[in-house]
Amino acid sequence: MALVVPEDLLNAAIKVRLAAYTPFSNFKVGAALLSETGRILVGANVENSSYGLTRCAEQSAVLAMVSSGERGFEAIVVYTDTDIPTTPCGACRQILYEFSPKAHVFSVASSGDVLHSLVSDLLPNGFTLDDPLLKT
Repeated sequence: MALVVPEDLLNAAIKVRLAAYTPFSNFKVGAALLSETGRILVGANVENSSYGLTRCAEQSAVLAMVSSGERGFEAIVVYTDTDIPTTPCGACRQILYEFSPKAHVFSVASSGDVLHSLVSDLLPNGFTLDDPLLKT
């Protein structure tokens, strides 16, 4: 049975995408996550002339979650104006994994195509605070 994209998260991701700051690529991304306490937190991608300082929408949403005192989420919707869904980059996969490895990720394209994954499927064996390698 396929899961349905949470409509409230999709609408929030579509809306926040318009706030993206993308003067270099004009590739706007919106993300909305559902925290473990039921709050919707959003983020848009923010580019910077020092490219390494650019932040993805997924990262922005997690930063909003942490800044609001939350420490985990159940699902995240990532929305792009593309024909095919755009999945989180490697850095975003690790950030998502650290907070909620079992959360649902819905990558949604404006064409209506959806790709559903769990964070742990996108990044098998990601690092967590419980990782023994981090405790040496």
